[in-house]
Formats: sequence, structure tokens, C-alpha cells
Amino acid sequence: MLKHIPKCLSPNSLKILMEMGHGDEIVIADGNFPAASHAQNLIRLDGLNIPEILEAILTLMPLDPYADAAIFYMMHGPELATPPIWSEYETILTKTENTNFTPTKLERFQFYDQAKQAYAIIATSDQALYANVILKKGVIT
Repeated sequence: MLKHIPKCLSPNSLKILMEMGHGDEIVIADGNFPAASHAQNLIRLDGLNIPEILEAILTLMPLDPYADAAIFYMMHGPELATPPIWSEYETILTKTENTNFTPTKLERFQFYDQAKQAYAIIATSDQALYANVILKKGVIT
């Protein structure tokens, strides 16, 4: 047992976060995302939802302040309002002191293409629509 490690993160997810270097990306995917077919490294966190995983990761991993964008949301269609899950993400960004980062919204197929290049994908059971998020790892100074 270790202190201060969020319980939602598995040993494998911690290993992957440690392996990632500056500029590497990790996807936290909802239950509808084709994670297994897109992942170089697949982490299964079934039964969990993205907000708790996002908060856990952001307490441990810095985002990249040198990149043009360090957090990406999967864009919804123009016929939809902003997905409610995004307001939860904004609260988490504030809570984890990541308010200097403005999420970039990617069209669905652009998001898929970027996800295929990510270091890892975390597959969750989240049922929220357009809940997928990509994080770009920064450095600790």
C-alpha cells in the first residue's frame, strides 16, 4: 500500500503514467470508444467513470505548458449543445490547479486519429456522451 495514491488508479495505470515522457499523450475513453482497436497500450478501468480518473491523473501528472494544447475533448455534432460532462471537467481542472489550460475541441475522426498516436488509452465504463479526453504530459520543474 502507498499513501495518497487515488484508489481508482491501478498499478498498471501508475506504471504507464510513470513511463510517459514530456509530450506523450494519454486518452481517457468512455464506454463507447473503440479503445482496444486504437491503443498502443490499453489500460482497462472498467466500472469507473472518467471524472474520477481525470481528477486522479491530474493530481499526479502535470499537463504540458509548452504545447499549443494539452487537453483535448471529442467534439460533438453542431446539432448538440455542449455536453454536460465538460462542465464537470472544467471543475476538475480548477480543483487540480490546471486553470491555465483551455481545452481544444477535436472533430470525432480527428480525435480518433490523435488517439491512435497516444501512448496509452484508458478504457472506462462511462456512459456520458462525448466524454473522451486526451491529456498531454508536461514536465515537473
